[in-house]
Amino acid sequence: MRNIIFALNDDSPKYKQIYEQFKLLIERGDIQPDKQLPSIRQLAESLHVSRNTTLTAYDLLVAEGYVRGEGRRGYFVNEIDPISFTEALIAPNKKQTKPVTPVHIDFRAGAVDQAHFPLKIWRRISNQILTFQESFLYGDPFGELCLREQIAIYLLHSRGVKTDANAIIIGSSTQQMLIQLGHILKDDYSSVIVEDPGYDGAREAFHFHRLTLETLSVYETGADFSQLEQMKSQVIYVTPSHHSPIGVSMSIQQRQMLIQWANKRDGYIIEDDYDSEFRYTQQPFPALASIDSSRVIYLGNFSKSFLPGIRLSYMVLPQTLLSRYKQQFLHFESTSSLLSQLTMAKFIEEGEWNRHIKRMRLVYKRKMQHIVSALNEHFEQHISIIGEQSGLYVLVKVHLKYSEEELIERASLAGVKVYPTSLYFINNNTSEPMIKLGLSNLSNDEIGRGVELLKKAWL
Repeated sequence: MRNIIFALNDDSPKYKQIYEQFKLLIERGDIQPDKQLPSIRQLAESLHVSRNTTLTAYDLLVAEGYVRGEGRRGYFVNEIDPISFTEALIAPNKKQTKPVTPVHIDFRAGAVDQAHFPLKIWRRISNQILTFQESFLYGDPFGELCLREQIAIYLLHSRGVKTDANAIIIGSSTQQMLIQLGHILKDDYSSVIVEDPGYDGAREAFHFHRLTLETLSVYETGADFSQLEQMKSQVIYVTPSHHSPIGVSMSIQQRQMLIQWANKRDGYIIEDDYDSEFRYTQQPFPALASIDSSRVIYLGNFSKSFLPGIRLSYMVLPQTLLSRYKQQFLHFESTSSLLSQLTMAKFIEEGEWNRHIKRMRLVYKRKMQHIVSALNEHFEQHISIIGEQSGLYVLVKVHLKYSEEELIERASLAGVKVYPTSLYFINNNTSEPMIKLGLSNLSNDEIGRGVELLKKAWL
């Protein structure tokens, strides 16, 4: 160690401050035993003090056994018993804390099945992409054309949405795209209708622009459109294919009604189609954007169906908003990784995306069947299961005396992590607590074990 720098003040003698700093570094193990300290001259020059000051500090360290002097070789750190000084440091502030139960099963919803992720294929394409010249540039501010073209083809075949690559914007997340979209909408609209319960991240994005929120109540049977005509807003945000979090799908009649409402109001529907790929009982309903693309702002992403960390989302804008959006954000860099965009474009082009979705739909369907079966077997009439027809999680309405907080706490004590739903509600609260159980990153054995532990915790 030839040099070291730390701050000195005027509150106490400098030799004492140097001594205390070295003492603390040695006790914490930041300077290992037998490590040589800076020479007296080097330390004095580094700290802008006299050599006598550093010599006095070293003499104190030697006297207390922290360091030893070895003649002309210099000063070296001695080995210190870690128990004695550690206990001395923490004893004054020692508090009684509850023992932390390790998490054995985590029913997290925002994850994907790691065992079935096409790692080799993705790695091969990623390596190939790095040989392309465009991988070493900044990229298009609205997303790479090759990816936008592939998304346009995919949306036509899978969701019936007819769009041009030019109308597609690539971003890092749905929430980030809603923030940028809100910057455009707030010039003409002061409020937006949101689902209650509904995706809290969307509400935060609208609050960011100080937009007033009106609420559309959603129940297990579907959305309540009876109050829609009395609302003042001209913009509505919905998750029609798989409502977040209840999981119900909007009927074709309701979709057509909503399109008519938007045309009548001269407004827009923001359609968040976040995981429409995973429907287990029937084919997905057509997207709202496939009925009338002039009134629908379509949002999709690759996080739920592929990999959260890829940070790839997309938005299809109506022509009435497209030019304004591009003019506003032309001079801003893309928020999404160029390499991820190029790799995903190639992944889709080679047919790997469709193969992945087909494979994962079957994997997740089996997991959904397993968790529903396990819950029914262990809890019987004590719970109601909501949303098992699609998606990567279920809601469990618990018919017991416990609150949501108590259910989560009792599960935690049993080594199971479960998740609340209260954060999704604004006014339309339920009389009984609902718990969210994700299934995507758990094996069938883990799902079964988790449900067994929940039974011991709740019953």
